[in-house]
Amino acid sequence: MSAVEAAPAPVPRLRAWLLAARPKTLSAAFAPVLVGAALAARDGLLDLPSVLLAALGAGAIQIATNLHNDYEDFRRGTDDAARVGPRRAAQMGWLTVDDLRRGTLLAAAVAVLAGAALVLRGGWPIAVAGVASLVAGWSYTGGPRPLAYLGVADAFVLAFFGVVAVTGTYWVSALRWSGDALLAGVAVGLLATGILVVNNLRDRTGDARNGKRTLAVRFGAGFARAEYTACVLGAFAIFAGLAASDPRLWLTFAGLPVGALAIRGVARAEGGALNPWLGRTAALLALESLLFAAGLAWL
Repeated sequence: MSAVEAAPAPVPRLRAWLLAARPKTLSAAFAPVLVGAALAARDGLLDLPSVLLAALGAGAIQIATNLHNDYEDFRRGTDDAARVGPRRAAQMGWLTVDDLRRGTLLAAAVAVLAGAALVLRGGWPIAVAGVASLVAGWSYTGGPRPLAYLGVADAFVLAFFGVVAVTGTYWVSALRWSGDALLAGVAVGLLATGILVVNNLRDRTGDARNGKRTLAVRFGAGFARAEYTACVLGAFAIFAGLAASDPRLWLTFAGLPVGALAIRGVARAEGGALNPWLGRTAALLALESLLFAAGLAWL
């Protein structure tokens, strides 16, 4: 409780909720929806109401996951006074654990309502994807064996913030599968995983102390930096493969210098100096999704 006792003056309640929602991470929710929608539009199969509902559901799941993560990490003692990352609402006493629990349930309820509407259009595949996404979000730091504490969260981010989100958006709009959506989902998922890798690289000392066995804890900083490089370069390799059949997607390579700078920055930074690179990785994900969509829309 020392972190709470040492907290500065309380922030306004609305700002506390905004900080707890972690707006910088929301690109991981909206980027795959944009990419899936862009592919559906390219194929002449865009259903805008469904895409907007998908964006609402994805954002709500992300916020629910963030609030639940704040709650669980505080409860387990992971967010302590030695934390080098951005301060968390429960850690600083800005919101109570009951606040976070209620906020999590509210965000999850919004996701369920959006998902129910999408199921009416997309059928059982959307129901399966929605339930699996909610369970994965809760299991990330919740339950007896949280994914984030076992070192398997990277694979789940790749799957749910990449493949499931992009192909699910395409499906609910086009009502059919797409190989390009699957490949684009892997690329988006790799960049989303990069956000998690920076987070885990930064927090590895505290995570090890609190029993959070991320890949950065299990295999060390060198592995985490190599994983980050593989995520960024792997995404661009997939974009290149997609561009081979649709040259408009070469526009995604306008973001390559940003990716190169991010790789260099993450390779050199340590501790709190990694905080800016977490936000810049999220910005890279947003940039690539925008370039992907812009190339298909305007070139």
